[in-house]
Amino acid sequence: MAILSLHGVDLTFGGVPLLEGVVLNVQPGERVCLMGRNGAGKSTLLKIIAGETLPDRGAVRVDGESTVARLPQDLPVDLSGTALAVARGDDPARELEATRVLTRLGIDPDADYATLSGGARRRVFLARILATNADVLLLDEPTNHLDLDTVLWLEDYLLRLSRTQSTAIVFVTHDREFARRIADSVGEIDRSTFYRHDCGYDEFHRRRDRRLEEEEAQRQEFDKKLAKEEAWLRRGVKARRTRDEGRVRRLLAMREQYRRRREKVGTVAMGIEEAERSGDLVIKTKGLAFSWDAGAGNAAPPLIRDLTTLVMRGDRVGLVGPNGSGKTTLIRLFLGDLTPTAGSVRRGANLQPVYFDQMRDSLDPERSLWDNLGEGYDTVTINGRPRHLMAYLQDFLFSPEDVNKPVSTLSGGERNRLLLAKLFARPSNLLVLDEPTNDLDGETLELLEQLLLDYSGTILLVSHDRAFLDNVVTDCLVLAGDGEVIEYAGGYGDWREKERARRAAEQESRSPEGNSGRGSAAGTSGKTASAGAKSNDDRKKLTWKEERELEALPDRIAALEEEQAEIHAVLANPELYRGEDADTAPAEYTARLDQVTGALEAAFHRWEELEERARERS
Repeated sequence: MAILSLHGVDLTFGGVPLLEGVVLNVQPGERVCLMGRNGAGKSTLLKIIAGETLPDRGAVRVDGESTVARLPQDLPVDLSGTALAVARGDDPARELEATRVLTRLGIDPDADYATLSGGARRRVFLARILATNADVLLLDEPTNHLDLDTVLWLEDYLLRLSRTQSTAIVFVTHDREFARRIADSVGEIDRSTFYRHDCGYDEFHRRRDRRLEEEEAQRQEFDKKLAKEEAWLRRGVKARRTRDEGRVRRLLAMREQYRRRREKVGTVAMGIEEAERSGDLVIKTKGLAFSWDAGAGNAAPPLIRDLTTLVMRGDRVGLVGPNGSGKTTLIRLFLGDLTPTAGSVRRGANLQPVYFDQMRDSLDPERSLWDNLGEGYDTVTINGRPRHLMAYLQDFLFSPEDVNKPVSTLSGGERNRLLLAKLFARPSNLLVLDEPTNDLDGETLELLEQLLLDYSGTILLVSHDRAFLDNVVTDCLVLAGDGEVIEYAGGYGDWREKERARRAAEQESRSPEGNSGRGSAAGTSGKTASAGAKSNDDRKKLTWKEERELEALPDRIAALEEEQAEIHAVLANPELYRGEDADTAPAEYTARLDQVTGALEAAFHRWEELEERARERS
């Protein structure tokens, strides 16, 4: 039986309906990815499911006592206290899970929420949602502002929830790799209509393309028939004839059908205004180091240390590393916005940089789209020619009705499109893009990729989108988080594979089997040669015993979690502290809780390890 059902859901915010006749059934443990263009209604549909927005018509049903939790794109502004207090909410029983998730997300549970960065606050709120142990998770762009390692952990965590606890997950994402791994079905919103595809991400794209091709063929056939009937009417009609009157009525119905037709949303017509070529040298650093002032004249540990690198014209460099490792700081050092603690930064001649900041600070949320883009003018210059603002905004899929809206009313994807429109109208030969992919739909992402590949200038790119990084960059600067910056020639995927091979080699060297060749001749003579001949791939292959262990781990984790919940319930019962064993029983239950929690942590760690090795082999 479906844990979540929507039947005939309609919603209109004046004018054209946003959602029409939505039907969706979600089973326990199912993972549904919502796809569609920016503004199609994906976030609104999640709000309807969560009960935060009421539909005009239709019904939403959540089975029995099942609970629903939603991660929004824009976080509440009225939260305060420690990170742990925000993550656990009003339920002390969530404290253990909230602490565990916060720690894994790299957040100090005792940190003051008000002092955290926007990305760190989002991780705290993600921990809050995950700690609810809700039966249905509604996740709106869960990977935004997460570093790549955290995204990989979140993928494993969500898969484990759906498999071991039958948690249903409905999510919106524009991270293609995340959707590819998590989704086992796709719900597409296209021109108010909801289409259900019981398949993965890649197959969805093939089915969608076939549907659009069939729709186009049907429309062409309809248009031919309509044109034929219009020509008949122009030749004259004897209205007194009953059959002619019927034909006229059918023609009028066809005209109405044509009038109501919703054309496919167009594609963004993006272009980048390029400046004159810069010199061959773009950025050169020597012994670069930077530390923030920790107060009282003391310097904090170095965020960047001893970086010597060279960026030449035409390079496309990706900056990779965990949140807080210094990616944005390094960009600001490159651009001269910060002064190095030690070392030097030299910028080349004739540089004209354009900086896309991840917080979109260059957009004034209280001003209109027109004012933000035009800044007092009604034209922009594109490729040396003046272009009216209205026409230019339409290239980025903004309608004439949108131009006077304040930026604060736009969705995340629409704000990103507006910022791209604003920056790409400025001549540049150095593009600095800090998380440009957040909230952009798939088609706009692909167009942006192609624009960057065709761009003749230099690109510095920070992104959590693995596919975007792999498709665009040719070199990586990897920030380890301890101040060290590693240069790597190749894309993110190339570096990741190299790191996996390095860690596997380290693990092999530490394992007892790695030293098998040093045993006695009698005990190992027949094994040494074969062990030495094994490749890294062979060593990573799961043994038969490990495969059985992997299959059994979900049941073991579920049993431990059930026992953990039972102990929590016992400890929360006031009668435990009033009985004859009040002096000893609480301590015994607490000790057992610590044992179960440790065993659960070990089981999760082992599950992630075996899953990772199994995935690498596949």
